[in-house]
Amino acid sequence: MLRAGVRLVRLGLHVLHGLAVVLLQFGHLDAEGRRARVQWWSRKLLRTIDAELVVEGTPRPGAKLFVANHVSWLDIVAINAVAPARFVSKAEVRHWPLLNRMVSAADTLYIERERRSDAMRVVHQMAEALEAGDTVAVFPEGTTSDGTGLLPFHANLLQAAIATGVPVQPVALRYRDAQHAVSPAAAYVGDTSLVASLWNVLRARGLAVQVCFLPAEGTRHADRRALARLLSDRIAERLAALG
Repeated sequence: MLRAGVRLVRLGLHVLHGLAVVLLQFGHLDAEGRRARVQWWSRKLLRTIDAELVVEGTPRPGAKLFVANHVSWLDIVAINAVAPARFVSKAEVRHWPLLNRMVSAADTLYIERERRSDAMRVVHQMAEALEAGDTVAVFPEGTTSDGTGLLPFHANLLQAAIATGVPVQPVALRYRDAQHAVSPAAAYVGDTSLVASLWNVLRARGLAVQVCFLPAEGTRHADRRALARLLSDRIAERLAALG
């Protein structure tokens, strides 16, 4: 409890520092400068909560679409700590206190998942970002899992990469801790609140997140559903190999 309390205080100070950076510096930075700040803040957050970052593989240079499995709110932090990206996030995040300012400052693309027609609007925004040379990231499961396996991949958002001919790079995420090969502390699932999930992470001993960048896949003339199955298989194979 004491260890978790100390981590909570450190995390709170780090969040406030990040908010100050957004409010005071982001308006004077170009895109590269903002990405550098996002990467620095993400790496320091992991250190602040004593979470080890283990990286396997290499992010592909240039414009690309990251496709990752989804376990926790920490997923975005872990990927940004290695290769900052513009994430597609549920619209509710815009209403999170304090954090919403930082999430929006990272050029997040918001989607209203309850409106199926909103996916087309977001696909167009993603395509524009990819054509501009950005890295965009999506979680095609559409929700979080407990980290032991994958939920079905939705293919709609992959159309942005297909339409622009930009490669898709699968990313496998796995959390472990001192007692578990697949850490239950990191899973943000079911009725777990954000506060409860945060406390579980802060209490974890020896938490580590492994970020595996797998070989990129071409998208020209691809069928989005077949591509979704291929990416799901690639990530599932890597997760199985991690045990």
